[in-house]
Formats: sequence, structure tokens, C-alpha cells
Amino acid sequence: MSSLNKAMVIGNLGADPEVRYTSNNTAVATLSVATSERYRDNNGELQERTEWHRIIAWGKLAELCQNYLKKGNKAYFEGPIQTRQWEDKDGQKRYTTEIKALNIVLLTPPGQGSSGGDYSSSGAASKPGIAASGDVNNFSDNTLNEVEDDLPF
Repeated sequence: MSSLNKAMVIGNLGADPEVRYTSNNTAVATLSVATSERYRDNNGELQERTEWHRIIAWGKLAELCQNYLKKGNKAYFEGPIQTRQWEDKDGQKRYTTEIKALNIVLLTPPGQGSSGGDYSSSGAASKPGIAASGDVNNFSDNTLNEVEDDLPF
């Protein structure tokens, strides 16, 4: 069997996406996403632990993040985990581990969450629960209906 590198995260954005452009004008979005876990400690008290994830999206997917995701929105992110290395201005090696988003599903309904935004301004993401992927040409409002119609029950 070959290897598999795939992360799936459902969480809330801790800030609006930060979008910048490479020298060849490719959009890159950086997102900070929180996931929380609730559990009872040894004393029976309810505790909550939050984990922060750094997520990167490229190209048209990055632009969709900029247009449709806001602080507080809930979304599903899927893609490989990757670690990058670079040298800072002092010559020190630095590392970061991130999830390279290949698929994103918007889970916050329009008008809800801290953005209060309306996804209907573009046909590309007119309602929550519709998946966006790196291949935006295949992105349509019928995506979920097609999948549901194939279910055997």
C-alpha cells in the first residue's frame, strides 16, 4: 500500500483570511482555524481544549476564501499536511507546518456568523454546504444534489 497524507478539519476561523500574491500574481490565502474538544477531567469538571490549525489555499481557491470566509465562520478544510522551511532575516532556519487546502466546504449559512455576509453575490458559492476545490471550474450549486442522488438508500 502506498502512503496517505490527508487532513480533514471542521472549525471556526479565528480571523479573516489573509491573502497575498506571489511574484507571478498567484493568490495565497492563510487561514487560522480553531477546533475544540470538550472532555471531563479527573475531577469530573468539564474542560475545553482548543487546537489552532494553519491552513493555506492557492489560486482561485484562495480568492474564494477571501470573498466568502470571515472571522467566526465555520468551514470544512481538506488537504495534505506539509512542512516548509525558510531562513529568517537573522539567518535562522524556521519551520511551519500547515494544511494545504484542496477542498473547502462553507458551513456557516448566509447572514449568520460574525461576517453576516451573503454568499449569493456569486454563483460560485451561492449557498453554504457547497464544496469548493482547487478545480473551480467543476464548482456548482448542483454538487451536493448529484452526490445525494447516487446514494443506494
